[in-house]
Amino acid sequence: MNFERFKGRTLVVKYGGNAMIEPVLKRSFASDIVTLTSNGIRVVVVHGGGPQINEMLARLSIKSAFAGGFRVTDEETMAVVQSVLGGVVQPEIVGLINQSGGNSVGLSGIDAQLLQSERRDVLVEGVPTDIGLVGEVIAVNGGILHTLLDANYIPVVSSFASNSSGQVLNINADTAAGAIAGSLAAEALVVLTDVAGLYRDWPNQDSIIRELGSLELRELLPSLESGMVPKMEACLRALELGISQALIVDGRIPHGLLAALDKDGAYGTRILP
Repeated sequence: MNFERFKGRTLVVKYGGNAMIEPVLKRSFASDIVTLTSNGIRVVVVHGGGPQINEMLARLSIKSAFAGGFRVTDEETMAVVQSVLGGVVQPEIVGLINQSGGNSVGLSGIDAQLLQSERRDVLVEGVPTDIGLVGEVIAVNGGILHTLLDANYIPVVSSFASNSSGQVLNINADTAAGAIAGSLAAEALVVLTDVAGLYRDWPNQDSIIRELGSLELRELLPSLESGMVPKMEACLRALELGISQALIVDGRIPHGLLAALDKDGAYGTRILP
């Protein structure tokens, strides 16, 4: 595989879905990240943890709900989100990357004020709706990431942050990844999903889109499934901030990340400015 065009450049990889659950896929992902860094590519991983959070909420008999593609988050849910992402999911990712020969370090949006945030409403059937302690990223302190990348570390970022009053907010991992990619002027944002790419007419398998521009994506946005909306909004934000491309990649395929980068979107959907 040839990654020469990415050498010295920054990639932000959003990691989530089945790739975080199945042991083979977890090891494959960690190995891919190390392969990229060994080829001189600067990689930042931003992770979610929806399945693990759902499991813990169920175990604690806490109701779980989504609206407009975002998790409805009260204080009780926020405590679970923070503990699962920072205390369970992130250490496992860091450990797997390090076991694969990488040099990874974990941090959250709170650390060094990496992600500065404020509460946001989300659109539910076109209506702005308050869904609790859900945040929007208003600024990124890219300095801490540059420091780590310059020292050949692989930052692994948990997607929660605090606002100006210290309230911890749940930041959608796609949202966080898009903001970080834009702030770092990344070469690409790569979003791992549980589908083969972006579909014009989900679930019609013949309607998968291999490449499109941000204007076309913005036109498609209102017709997309709610779970895909935060991902596409994140890609649009990153593209508007100056990244070269966004890739939607099927995370259910072992080493699909490397294949997508090698083939420049042939194994998913490539979104251009």
